[in-house]
Amino acid sequence: VQLVESGGGLVQPGESLKLSCGGSGVTLKWYDMSWYRQARGKEREFIAEVSVGGGSTKYADSVKGRFIISRDKDDYTVYLQMNNLKPEDSAVYYCNAQWLQVGADFWGQGTQVTVSS
Repeated sequence: VQLVESGGGLVQPGESLKLSCGGSGVTLKWYDMSWYRQARGKEREFIAEVSVGGGSTKYADSVKGRFIISRDKDDYTVYLQMNNLKPEDSAVYYCNAQWLQVGADFWGQGTQVTVSS
């Protein structure tokens, strides 16, 4: 699966962005989907996860209450709605798809998010 992220950009503190991650026409139905981010000079960190079917979500404490992960009803796209953005949210955001039962683990190329006044 080739994952492609989009929606990054430059915003001011307090503004919102919505990231998208698609599987280039391949259904993501069987994959647990996650977002990670990596700031300059730091390790990649977990941000949010949504289970197969969308019934369960999990968030890092740093984004809980501000970010929302979701899957579209046709399971071709996963979103990350980011609200009340802060400068410390600036990073490259990566999409991850995992299907543990078959050993599948895919990453996108990342999309840059910069929060600055």
